[in-house]
Amino acid sequence: MKKIRIDIVSDIACPWCAIGYARLAKAMERLAPAYEFSVQWKAFELNPDHTGQGEPILPALARKYGRSEQEMHDNQQRMQAIATALGLNFAKIQERLTCNTFDAHRLVKWAGEWGRQTAMKQALFEVYFGKAMDVSDHTVLLSCVQALGLDPAKAKQVLDSDQYADLVREEEATYRQAGVTSVPAFIINSQYLIAGAQEPDALVQALQEIGAEFA
Repeated sequence: MKKIRIDIVSDIACPWCAIGYARLAKAMERLAPAYEFSVQWKAFELNPDHTGQGEPILPALARKYGRSEQEMHDNQQRMQAIATALGLNFAKIQERLTCNTFDAHRLVKWAGEWGRQTAMKQALFEVYFGKAMDVSDHTVLLSCVQALGLDPAKAKQVLDSDQYADLVREEEATYRQAGVTSVPAFIINSQYLIAGAQEPDALVQALQEIGAEFA
């Protein structure tokens, strides 16, 4: 059995990251008989300087990309359709607000200590895109912890401290210095980069080609 490690550079606030992982999961499932995969989530913030109250997502995106709000609405609607087909809850993708994701990234690191890193990431995607909840709010973060059956008291201690802060910052700096400017980015066996939320067929082909290098 071939072993493949996948480091996923992503942000909780990135809808394509949720879509990209869902597509990757399908590809890994198809390859599972011959491959053993390990997945690690790496931190990246699309809006690291965000402070204060959140802004409605459509005007924020329109300003960022120099497009109209209608264009942004249509783009988000297309993503919603793609996500729904993959079984993801993007019901309130248009209603969400911008927010800071730094503490959410710290919580993902903490969840990894309990073997629940991917589950935490998916829970955060669910509350942000499916329920338009503020993933910078510690109450929201702790609700995700509880939903996964992890210890909210221990998670609160992490959130109230600076635990994992240096690790998150180091990862963000490492990948920016490596030239990662958009997410998701899948780094395979620390050597190969697959950029963007590729379709499952493309991921299967890429992973098979990479796997052949390690045969």
